[in-house]
Amino acid sequence: MTWLMRGLFIGVGSVSVVLGVIGMVLPLLPTTPFLLLAAYCFLKSSDRLYNKLIHSKGIGPYIQNYRSGKGIPVKTKIIALLVLWTSASFSILFFVPLFIVQALLFLIVGIVTYYILSLKTYRPNVKSSKNSSNKSPTVSSS
Repeated sequence: MTWLMRGLFIGVGSVSVVLGVIGMVLPLLPTTPFLLLAAYCFLKSSDRLYNKLIHSKGIGPYIQNYRSGKGIPVKTKIIALLVLWTSASFSILFFVPLFIVQALLFLIVGIVTYYILSLKTYRPNVKSSKNSSNKSPTVSSS
């Protein structure tokens, strides 16, 4: 790969990470496509940046679970939908004066909600001890 292509991939990947992180705060900016684009760009151009992205504390597990087909955790879905509907409702009620724009924003939020709910839900394995189900509660006598 030429240095120009490598630089282009690193540049696009870096911008995508910034937009993805901003998308975590601004719900109408899509987070997942930007983070996946960043992962692809870094995979093509820089093993160091790819590994740093994949192993980062906040973003890494999210990308790994999504890319491996495991899905998105319930907590992430709930937070995303709460932030999405809160900010959209606030915008519709207080900042957008035109009804047609309010309706369009409501439609977009509905579509994004459907998309989020249709994504596979990641459920990590719950560890439990073998004997915990066989134990009966103890009663102390006084």
